[in-house]
Amino acid sequence: MTIAAVKEKLHEYIDHADDKKVKAIFTLVENDIEQDYEFTDGEMAELDRRWDDYLSGKSKSYTLEGAKEKLNKYIANKQKNA
Repeated sequence: MTIAAVKEKLHEYIDHADDKKVKAIFTLVENDIEQDYEFTDGEMAELDRRWDDYLSGKSKSYTLEGAKEKLNKYIANKQKNA
């Protein structure tokens, strides 16, 4: 079953579930839902630096397909040398 199908089934279930079951499901995922993450000043500075490098052409960027290809080559090389 695809993730989209699972999500659809969950939406349907929650829309029709009784209150007790909805509260139980919420309890399971509450920490994930309400977890707010804030970047530290150091993390923001690093993100800003990387963004500036990207905009200036100083750093190389990859398409998703290119990144997957690079990663697959790396994994194949690691397995070959293991």
